[in-house]
Amino acid sequence: MVFYFNIFISYRKFSSYYHGYSDSVALTDVDGRHLQINAKYFRPFLTLNGIQGNFKLELDSKGAYKSLTKLE
Repeated sequence: MVFYFNIFISYRKFSSYYHGYSDSVALTDVDGRHLQINAKYFRPFLTLNGIQGNFKLELDSKGAYKSLTKLE
């Protein structure tokens, strides 16, 4: 399964995820499906501006995480 979504989380807000106070990010993909993604998958994309941009989430046939890619 593949999901596309746009996200903006400020550096300050994401710090609660980064420090383990929250463990997942809730969002809605471009098709209106509600997703809850483990925050650890966003860590490589964190900058001083936070996390922002268009992303693609891929899950395997069992619904387990496969990859998260930032689209240019």
